[in-house]
Amino acid sequence: MKLQKATYCALYAVLELARDPELQLSATDIADKYNISANHLAKVLRDLGRAGLVESVRGAGGGYRFSGNLKRTTLFDVIHLFEDVGGASARARDSHEGTDIGNALNLVLSEIDEIACATLGSITIGTLLKTMRWRNERAARETVDS
Repeated sequence: MKLQKATYCALYAVLELARDPELQLSATDIADKYNISANHLAKVLRDLGRAGLVESVRGAGGGYRFSGNLKRTTLFDVIHLFEDVGGASARARDSHEGTDIGNALNLVLSEIDEIACATLGSITIGTLLKTMRWRNERAARETVDS
């Protein structure tokens, strides 16, 4: 599955902000960390704000913070805001639909899309963050043991 830049920006921002929902980060802070355009990220953050996943905090020391639900917000929820995953246009892959081979290929590709959507819909932001922490702790232990 190939994702657009806006989708990657959204995932980076949501995951970075969700690490510590009390922490406020500016679009520039996030953009610098992931080497992405701050202007593009600001547009993405507005979309995430409209979806209720982040909120803007005004004033000195303001920025953005995660406002979604770590246990309920899934990767699919974020990706679906910027991609047509699982939609009709995603399934209309082959101009040879109507032939037996074209139909067979479209069937397989549609099943792959369904599996991808189900997988993304089963992974919450909280679960992914726990996995990241676990891997980081494990890597740190392995470094100490070496």
